[in-house]
This record gives sequence, C-alpha cells and structure tokens, in this order.
Amino acid sequence: MNASTAAAGVVEFLGPPPAAESKHSRIAAALRARPGEWAVVQRATTIARAASAAQAIRSAKLAAYGPAGLFQAVSRTVDGEHRVYARFVGDQRRPPVVGGGAQ
Repeated sequence: MNASTAAAGVVEFLGPPPAAESKHSRIAAALRARPGEWAVVQRATTIARAASAAQAIRSAKLAAYGPAGLFQAVSRTVDGEHRVYARFVGDQRRPPVVGGGAQ
C-alpha cells in the first residue's frame, strides 16, 4: 500500500456547504428588491445602538450591505421607539442603463 492509497481512506475532497443565510443578508435582499424605498430594518433599545447599526449598514461593516455606498441608512426616534431606516441606492458612480439591456 503506497501513501496515496492510504490517504484516500482518510481524506475526503469536497467543498464546504453554502454559508447559512443571515438576518442581514435577508434584509439586504429585501431592500435590493425595492430600490430607493425606505424601510424600517431594526428597532433598537437606544438611539446610540440605532445610530451604530445605521453606520454599519452605510459603511458595509456587515458584508451583506457591501460594498460601502450601496445602501443609505439613518436612525430616528419616533414616539419613543429607536428605529433604523435603510434603502438600497446602488452604485451612484455608475450611470443607470437605459432600457436595461446589454450592449
């Protein structure tokens, strides 16, 4: 028995399963599906936490919202509730494709 044959019984070559879908990837997908439309994406216990979450979305600290600049986010207190509003705006540096077709 050579080393290659011995390793074949110990090593199994296969890729990892897909990453589990996170709460933030679901939120980002929902926002992408309705570009330009604001949505409440979180209700926080303090305005500081809401502001921090909004910053994480804007800066794409959370990978689901990347690259930075594709999403806008703000925090607001409404009737004592601390909310995070966000929307997908896309890449503002690229002009929209008129007609949506490839050229």
